[in-house]
Amino acid sequence: MSTRQEAAVEVVWSALHRRVPLATAVVSLAIAAPAGIGATRILLGMDLPYALVAAGAAGTVLLVVVAAYVHGVARLRTTRFRLTAERLELRVGILTRQHRAIPRDRVRSVDVKADVVRRAFGLAVVKVGTGEHTSGESAELTLNGLAAAEAESLRRTLLSGVAARESVQEDGGQAIAGLRWQWVRYAPLSIWVFVGGAVAIGAIKKVLDVFGLDVFSASMAKAAWEWLIANPWISVPVVVTGSLLVGLVGAVGLFAETWGGYRLEWEAGTLRVRRGLLTRRSLTLETGRLRGVVVAEPLLLRLGGGAKVRAVAVGLRKAEGDESEEVSALTPPMPRAEAVRVASRVLHASPSPVAMAGGLDDLRPHPKAARSRRVRPALATVATLAAAMAVADLLTGWIPAAAWALPLIALPVASALALDAYRGLGHRLTGSHLLTRAGSALRTTVALDRGGIVGWRIRQSFFQRRLGLITVAATTAAGDGHYDVLDVDASEGLDLAAQAVPGLLEPFLLRRES
Repeated sequence: MSTRQEAAVEVVWSALHRRVPLATAVVSLAIAAPAGIGATRILLGMDLPYALVAAGAAGTVLLVVVAAYVHGVARLRTTRFRLTAERLELRVGILTRQHRAIPRDRVRSVDVKADVVRRAFGLAVVKVGTGEHTSGESAELTLNGLAAAEAESLRRTLLSGVAARESVQEDGGQAIAGLRWQWVRYAPLSIWVFVGGAVAIGAIKKVLDVFGLDVFSASMAKAAWEWLIANPWISVPVVVTGSLLVGLVGAVGLFAETWGGYRLEWEAGTLRVRRGLLTRRSLTLETGRLRGVVVAEPLLLRLGGGAKVRAVAVGLRKAEGDESEEVSALTPPMPRAEAVRVASRVLHASPSPVAMAGGLDDLRPHPKAARSRRVRPALATVATLAAAMAVADLLTGWIPAAAWALPLIALPVASALALDAYRGLGHRLTGSHLLTRAGSALRTTVALDRGGIVGWRIRQSFFQRRLGLITVAATTAAGDGHYDVLDVDASEGLDLAAQAVPGLLEPFLLRRES
């Protein structure tokens, strides 16, 4: 047996924290309460005495909680992990046993998460990522139920090798950004404000259904519709205002929960993001795996002067169903100038390539043919809408006169968005990054590390070929996998790709003799 193997044998297997069963039982109340209510409805329908109904409901709740506690005990006794000099190992499974391991030199990110219940019990969940774009089990390892202090210690230990592999940056250990509560003014600048009322009604309906209250019946919906039709000058403003208020409150609450306690900082060769008011999250990324940043400006946020920053990094997992923000998010919605400053610090560049992309004059504009590629489809869409309405009115006569305002309003709106999308196009090469910007409803400025570009994908549609345009996509192992320079002049786009990564595209280019 080798020395390394002997060292691995000597490492003791550790268990999850003993409070895991209690935390599991408390979490199960979210299932036990509806189950108890359902049992109550069934027993009441059987005309049983109230005492038996109460006993049956209590027994149902107790059964669910006890089952969850027993499952927690079983998981506590069957889950073991250990950290050796070479790997992090996990043995898990109640009926089917699994033994998984991640080499320590492949650890690229560590995500520590603790919701309200786990925080109350002093527990946390640790997710260790290897930086691989794969759905295989070896890509990520999860330890669910460590003590908070142990989780933090494990995070530091796993990433201690990163500091040894990466040179410590000059601003290591320093904060890049922290939460300012005045940024909450950007929270309502989202499409969710407009649909918040409908989402709230759907959530309330589900809760009432659990209690057996059929408030949103067909007869009620019919009565509400008749009231809307009979009193449009009162009902429409009331409904719209109420929906916006509900959406506003929801957006502010979501901002507070997602970004409360936010802090972005360098930490010995890693980039760490901490956030969350009730559910605390801590994501640590190896800076050697960063390939750039994205400054995202959704339309409403852009009109309000705000922006958000996302990381382009190798191996970041996708957001889970209970997560309201992308895992790659580095900042909340904030003033655009602040977003540019944060992106500059993340990129370690002075002057930063993202700072250069702050204005339209700083990026190379695209040909006017690209404007036609946006304006013509917008006008065609409006014309198609008007033609469809005319045909429907001719055949059925059911199109009201007020509906003809729709294409009249859509025409300037579509034209403005198309022109804005064209003005947003731009690209540029700096010494270390490829810059590309596009979009209107969602404008993104990408600063992609030229060293992280592994290939090129050149596309030219039939309509692009007629206009002499191409789309150049830089492929990378990070982020979305590719980032596009849309509708650029064909010769200029090929030159851009050739200059961005010298030698990569040259074997496939044919130069014309001058």
